[in-house]
Amino acid sequence: MSLAPSSQQQNRGKKKEEESDSFMRLPDKEIAGCISDIGVPFTAADLLKPNPLQIQMIFEWFAELLTNTTRDTVDPAMRAASEDICEDYPDIVPAETRNLMGFYVSLRKLLFECGITDFSFQDLYKPTHDRLVKIFSYIINFVRFRESQTQVIDEHFNKAETTKVRIETLYMENQEMESRLDELKRNRKAMEVHIAEKVKRNEELKRRLLELRQSQDRMARRFEGLTKKKKEMTAILEEKTAATIELRQESSKLQPYVSQSPAALQASLTELSNALNADKSQIDAFDRRARALQTSTDTFTVVYADVVSCTKLLDEISIELAKEEDENIKVARQQDALGERTNNVREVERTRPYYIGNYPNGLSEQKN
Repeated sequence: MSLAPSSQQQNRGKKKEEESDSFMRLPDKEIAGCISDIGVPFTAADLLKPNPLQIQMIFEWFAELLTNTTRDTVDPAMRAASEDICEDYPDIVPAETRNLMGFYVSLRKLLFECGITDFSFQDLYKPTHDRLVKIFSYIINFVRFRESQTQVIDEHFNKAETTKVRIETLYMENQEMESRLDELKRNRKAMEVHIAEKVKRNEELKRRLLELRQSQDRMARRFEGLTKKKKEMTAILEEKTAATIELRQESSKLQPYVSQSPAALQASLTELSNALNADKSQIDAFDRRARALQTSTDTFTVVYADVVSCTKLLDEISIELAKEEDENIKVARQQDALGERTNNVREVERTRPYYIGNYPNGLSEQKN
């Protein structure tokens, strides 16, 4: 039950295709006449017994008429594709086969637009009468429709031509850029070799520079050691020079004695010995005198200390005497005052009986 609807739909689809094919199909004579009109000699007998080469030529004529596509026009693109895919083996696919395959793709697109959706390579190499009638009928009907839409087709054709020119220009530019790219690659390889040499040379120079730096460090350390040694040798030389100068001076001093005779030298030695003894005795006398002076100095120091202490004592005594004189003066003054008061008391005592006798009642009154 489930297969019945699908089979019915398939039958309906086949009937519709047969109806459209019967509607689109043209008579053999009409097809042959239309093909002859485009410039290819063709008869109904040729349609009944098709020749593959002739059929391919007719398809190429239709493709050139409708899309301006031939085997020659697809050759650059197919050659570029072959070079990209089979770069190492460019001759593995012959040029005719390659161009035919490219033309087949373009023709298949054209026939798909005409309504032929099942076009295959079999239609080019082993065409049949029924298939050719169908294909040519669809193409002729498409051409007739195209003639009615000439303005639109021309517009799109001009765009296609512009695009084609642009494609060719871009292809040429691509070829030029590829050549430039190849040249740049070659230059890059040459530069890489040159750079590798420079890098190698640079590494060698770095190693050489490192060795020179190490050698410089060693030379610097050696130079420092030699500088220190030079200073030491200079100091030793200066010491030896000073010693030499001293020896020369002593030698110059001794030179007169060396030039004299032994007797004169003996006399000089005797004189020097006598002078030395005299100097020694004088030194001893000076030493004794110095000791005596030192003893006197010590004595003077002791005496000076005693004198200073006596001076201090005298100062203290003078101060005490001054104080005592002040006290004596005060005592004398007090004695004078006491004497005056004593005299006054005596006078009062002498005059008291007189006053008592003359004024007897006075005292009693005063007492009362």
